[in-house]
Amino acid sequence: MRRPPRRRDAAAPVRQWVLSLPYRLRYLLAWDHALARAVLGVYVRVLLGFQRHRARRYAARDGRSGCVTVIQRFGCRLNLNIHFHTLLSDGVFFAEGKEGALGFRPLPPPTDDEVGVVLARIAARVHRLLKRRGLDPGDADLFQADPVVVESPALAGINSASIQERIALGPRAGARVWRVGDDPDAPWVLSTAPRHAHLAGFDLHANVAVPAADRLRLEQLCRYLLRPAVAQDRLRLLDDGRIMLTLKAAWADGTRQLVFEPLELLEKLAALTPRPWINLVLYHGVLAPHAGWRARVIASSAPPVETSVAASASADANDEPTTAPFSRHWAWADLMRRAFDIDVLACSSCGGRMRLIATVEDPDAIRAILATLALSDERADRAPPFVPSLNTSHTAASGA
Repeated sequence: MRRPPRRRDAAAPVRQWVLSLPYRLRYLLAWDHALARAVLGVYVRVLLGFQRHRARRYAARDGRSGCVTVIQRFGCRLNLNIHFHTLLSDGVFFAEGKEGALGFRPLPPPTDDEVGVVLARIAARVHRLLKRRGLDPGDADLFQADPVVVESPALAGINSASIQERIALGPRAGARVWRVGDDPDAPWVLSTAPRHAHLAGFDLHANVAVPAADRLRLEQLCRYLLRPAVAQDRLRLLDDGRIMLTLKAAWADGTRQLVFEPLELLEKLAALTPRPWINLVLYHGVLAPHAGWRARVIASSAPPVETSVAASASADANDEPTTAPFSRHWAWADLMRRAFDIDVLACSSCGGRMRLIATVEDPDAIRAILATLALSDERADRAPPFVPSLNTSHTAASGA
């Protein structure tokens, strides 16, 4: 089969759009993933339509955009906060002739007014979607027919408390999460950053952009989107048994840390855990799985990868890693190095490179090899599971 013509550009600029939702909608979407996908679909269709409409001003009549969205379930407070981080191509792709390669036309950054218009369209269409499904947020009966309460009352209470930054379980049930350094009289601060709009509980931000040539910055942004809910080095075990979470940056009211009882921390983590078998990374537009232009868009963007460990079995140990053509798959060793910065092929004894020579399955051959290496052929006991320890703080949280 003939390979589709590749896109001329090696990369495209990317802009991050972040949509936050009203509290009640966060609660519903945390449980109902089908509804979350539907709301995401409304949001993405507005974004892609916005890009197509702007492209027509620059004579790109059949311009198409693509995006990748990460559904994040957490906020910086360890609170349940369903919101969408979308990396949208900052321009449109277009075909040069019927079967020609794809070109790319960058678009200027959206203005503050345009971001506001986009948010208004999103909010209006989401409200229409909810009404069609009998979930009008203004309907008082909605709170009496809560599907989460019916199926899992405990989880409903945990999720609701997490969204409101309160405690659901234990002797402090109903109380607010302990804060360290906060000012109860501090006013609420509304962001006035560029390309940032607010409307009826919806919030849209589009001021983060990555140039086409800055692939390192794009990777850093992707890592930020896919990060876990909490970093291990921000947790400390206090002398009284409570756990302190240090915030990345102080809030406007002066809060620098949050403090939890052990049960309270577990309930916060339970609320952030997604239901099994759901996908939180979704592709739309020309990047959708079955999009007609997908293969042509990503063909020249796929990174060249080193030859896999298995493929290099017959290579000489002194050979340098060779670069293979564009591939959809990464070798396990490459993934370990990219994701965790662990070079599994580096020999800890000599510093050289390890390569797969053969897979030995014959027991007699295995014993002979172990005897040559002066290693026992007795099965070793399983090592105990690794339990990371929290850094113990000798300074208690004053005022918590």
